[in-house]
Amino acid sequence: MTILNKWVEVKGLRIHYLEAGAGSTVFLLHGGGIDSASLSWKFTIEPLAHYLHVFAPDWPGYGESDKPAIQYTTDYYTGFFGDFMQTLGIVDASLVGISMGGGIALGFTLQFPQRVSRLVLVDSYGLQMFTPAHKLSYLFTRIPLLNEVTWDLLMRSRTMMRVFLRVIFHDPNAVSDELVDEVHVELKKAGAARAFISFQKREIMWNGLRTVYVSRLHEIKARTLIVHGEKDRLVPFDCA
Repeated sequence: MTILNKWVEVKGLRIHYLEAGAGSTVFLLHGGGIDSASLSWKFTIEPLAHYLHVFAPDWPGYGESDKPAIQYTTDYYTGFFGDFMQTLGIVDASLVGISMGGGIALGFTLQFPQRVSRLVLVDSYGLQMFTPAHKLSYLFTRIPLLNEVTWDLLMRSRTMMRVFLRVIFHDPNAVSDELVDEVHVELKKAGAARAFISFQKREIMWNGLRTVYVSRLHEIKARTLIVHGEKDRLVPFDCA
């Protein structure tokens, strides 16, 4: 099975995406931080592509896509995704979103219900009122340069990157050398983490998260599957 690396221009931005297979269309939407289509979905694309037409984009600010210095929000990515689909000539599709990508998939489904045939949310953003240690997270995003310095330290030190990954993984032994190397490569790309820093500053407010869709879930008519790790340390299981 061949997984193609492709690029397309969307509203003046050069966007990278992975494509494979044929059949009904499904989009795999990666998360935030220093994620990318490849990091989240490299083990998922090929099995799905045996019977589906799979697209996995790198969001603006991530992976191989352009990284403009703009304000990144859930609303921005929701609008961008509609433009991305339109550019590809795709009218409707199934959406699978993980973490931030799940929040974007949720927002898009609520805004354009006729364009989403099925929805899968994996440890999704948009279902929780607060982050773990919310007040501390808020201060972390507001203290000048603290967020930026932390990402810079992770970029400079492979050892610190391993420590960071072991903290957020339920099973620290699952943090392989290969994973550390892959994440480290992503972080070293010019402009990496800038989008997520911007996203955090906009989304994490003192009194809660800006994007919460819980009160609107009853509006979703598409067949929906929620998948959530019981031991997720970033998006608690109770949110599902």
